[in-house]
Amino acid sequence: MALTIVTAPTVEPVTLTEAREHLRIDAPDEDPLIISFIEAATDYCEDLQNRAYIYQTWDLTLDIFPNGDIINIPLPPLQSVSSVTYYGTGGTANTLTASTYIVDTNSEPGRLSLAYNEVWPNETLRPVNGVVVRFVAGYGSVATAVPNMAKQAIKLMIGHMFEHRENAEIKKLEKIPDGVFDLLAFERMWPV
Repeated sequence: MALTIVTAPTVEPVTLTEAREHLRIDAPDEDPLIISFIEAATDYCEDLQNRAYIYQTWDLTLDIFPNGDIINIPLPPLQSVSSVTYYGTGGTANTLTASTYIVDTNSEPGRLSLAYNEVWPNETLRPVNGVVVRFVAGYGSVATAVPNMAKQAIKLMIGHMFEHRENAEIKKLEKIPDGVFDLLAFERMWPV
């Protein structure tokens, strides 16, 4: 199983204005640095929670269709499934009709289920990456759609990176403020 971003979000969950207010900075001199911290903090928080904050399109790639009726979509919140494509041994792409499956956006993780009396195609698939589910995940298309606890965690990360910008290393977990973990723990999605 692999997740690949197809279309990244066009906005960040914390705006430059919000970050500057949090840092108590009025002048735009530090804007490029702050923008890079917003992006890094967002990536870190999304990865830690296993969630997408702003609408983004992903491909979930599987080697085969599951034995059961369900494909779990491991990046909540699921908004929609755009397509389910499978590849035969000759490499020919085939797309399932939308009436073949039901998309469950209420569950976490979201899931795709076969519709009643439907079955997965029985065609022999190529040996690897035979099935690609394209889906959209995220809370909304604007920063205000993102839960406040996630936004606050991102702001804490931005403040921490700004304060320690000479040696900011995002991968050093022992240096991340505890409040970030506390805020993100409530909505964390554990991998399935």
